[in-house]
Amino acid sequence: MPDRTTTANRPATVTRDRVDREAPERPGLALALIVTCTLMLILDTTVMNVALPRIRSDLGFSATGLAWVMSGYTLSFGGLLLLGGRAGDILGRRRVFLAGIALFTVASLAGGLAPTAGWLLAARVAQGVGAAAAGPNTIALIATTFTDARERVRALALMSGVASVAFAVGLIVGGVLTQLGSWRWVLFINVPVGAVALALTPRFVREPARHPARLDLAGAVTATAGVGALVYALLHAATAGWSHANTVVPLVAGAACLAAFLAVEARTAAPVLPLRLFADRNRAAGYANFFLGPAAMMSTFFFLTQFLQNLRGYSALTTGLAFLPMAAGMFVMSRLVPWLLGRSGPKPLAVTGSLLMVAGLLWLTRLHPGTHYLTGILGPMAVLGVGGGLGFAPLNPVVMAEVPPADAGAAGGALQTMQQLGSTLGLSVLVTVYGSALRASGGSASTGSGPAGTVHGMTTAFTVAAAIAAVTVPIALTFRRAQPVRAAGSP
Repeated sequence: MPDRTTTANRPATVTRDRVDREAPERPGLALALIVTCTLMLILDTTVMNVALPRIRSDLGFSATGLAWVMSGYTLSFGGLLLLGGRAGDILGRRRVFLAGIALFTVASLAGGLAPTAGWLLAARVAQGVGAAAAGPNTIALIATTFTDARERVRALALMSGVASVAFAVGLIVGGVLTQLGSWRWVLFINVPVGAVALALTPRFVREPARHPARLDLAGAVTATAGVGALVYALLHAATAGWSHANTVVPLVAGAACLAAFLAVEARTAAPVLPLRLFADRNRAAGYANFFLGPAAMMSTFFFLTQFLQNLRGYSALTTGLAFLPMAAGMFVMSRLVPWLLGRSGPKPLAVTGSLLMVAGLLWLTRLHPGTHYLTGILGPMAVLGVGGGLGFAPLNPVVMAEVPPADAGAAGGALQTMQQLGSTLGLSVLVTVYGSALRASGGSASTGSGPAGTVHGMTTAFTVAAAIAAVTVPIALTFRRAQPVRAAGSP
C-alpha cells in the first residue's frame, strides 16, 4: 500500500501519471490515427519510385542526382531514428510525434511546390527528419496506450503489417497519382493526412507519462553519425561499387562511430539505445529478422518495377497496380496474425512466412524477357505477400513485449532502424550483384546488355535475395512461445 502522506505531498504528479496512463476514450480512433501516420511515413520510402522519370524531366535532374530523391529521405530517416525514439521517451512521445508529423507535412508541401532539383532534395531530407521523430514514437504510443495484453498484440501486429505493406502500397499510390495527375501529388497527398493527424491526435491519443532523464548526447551523436555514414556508404555502393573511396571512407567511419556508440551505451545510465533490449532472445531474433526480411524483399520492389516498365512497357499506373496481390497478401495476413499468434506463438508464423518468402523469391528467378504478368509474376507476388505478412506481422508484438515503459521509444526506434538499414543494405547489395551479373553478360548498368542480359542480372539478384531470406528461417526457429501478459505500459 502506498504511503498516504507521501502521496498527498505529490497530488499533481500522481494525477498526471494516472491520467497519462489511461487508455483513450476511443482507442480504435487513436489506433487508426497512429497507423495511418505510420503508413504515410513508410509509404514515402517507395512512393516516388514510379514518378522518377517525370521528376527528372520536370526539374532537370542528372542521372546520379535523381537517386538522391529516394536516398535523401532514407538517409535522414534511418540516421535519426534512434535519436527520435529516445527523445520521445524523455520529452514526451506524443509531443515528439506531433513535432515530427508537423515537419513532415510542411516538408511535403514544400516538396510538391519545388521549382528546382535542389529545393526538392532539401524537402526530402526534411521529410526524413520529421519521419525519424514521428516514426519510433508511433510504436511506443501504441505500446503504452493499450494496457490490455490481447489488445496490445492486435494493435502492434496491425502496425507491423501496415509497415510491411506500405512499401508495396507506395508503388501503387505513386503510380495512380503520377498517371492521373502529377508527380507533385505524390507529395501533396501527405498534407491533408498530416493536417488531420495534427488536429485529432491531441484529442484522442493520450500523452504517456514521461521519463525525465539527461539525453545521452554522446550516444545520440555517435549513433546518428554512425548510422548516417553507414546508410550513405550503402547507398553510394549501389552506384559506385564497394571499392570506391566515397563508399569505403564512410563505411569505415560509420563502423568506427558505431563501435564508439556501443562503448558509450555500455557505460551510460540512460542510454539512447539500452543494450539490455537485446538480452531477450525473442526480441533479439525479432530485430534480426526485421533487418534481414526487408533486405531480401526490397529486391522485388526495385527490380520488378524496372522489369514491368522497361521490358514489358507498363505505364506508371499499371506498374503500381501490379503490386496489389503482394499488398493484399500482407494486409490480410496482418489482420489474421493477432488471432494466430495467441494460439501458436511466434515461431510457426515466422518460420512459415520465411519459407514462403524464400519460395516466392526463388520463383522470380525463373523470369525471362517474355514472362507475362499472369503466368510468371502474379503468383510469386501473392506468395511473397502472404509470406511477408506472416513473417513480419508477429515481430512488432515480439519486440515490444515486456519492454519497460521508459524504454518503449528506444525499442521502437531500434526496430525501425533495423528495417531502414535492412532495406538500404539489401538494395545496395542486390543492385551491386545485378551490375556484376550485367557486366559478366557483356553490358553495364548504364548501357545495359539487351533484355536477356538485363533479366539475367535481375534473376541473379533474386537468387541472392532468396539466400538472404533463407537466413531468417533458422532465426525464426529460435523464437520461444511467450504469453504476452505484460508489455510496455503495463501497470
